[in-house]
Amino acid sequence: MARYRFHATNGTECVFDSTGKDIRLPERVVRRADEVAREVMRSLDDREDWEEWHVSVHDLSGRRVLVQPFLRATEDRV
Repeated sequence: MARYRFHATNGTECVFDSTGKDIRLPERVVRRADEVAREVMRSLDDREDWEEWHVSVHDLSGRRVLVQPFLRATEDRV
């Protein structure tokens, strides 16, 4: 099991994940990134344009392992 941090950003603003999440199977990182995107969209619900937002996933050494656009999460909502 590995711990990853899921930061959401549009390049100007950032929702920083200081705790992270333990992920047992690497293929579940994408699913968790989508969940984080949906959570951020709910918490910042006054926004309409999520095109520039993405989830940047990092392991505990700081190495980026995934960049997931928010658009994927919004497609799941339609």
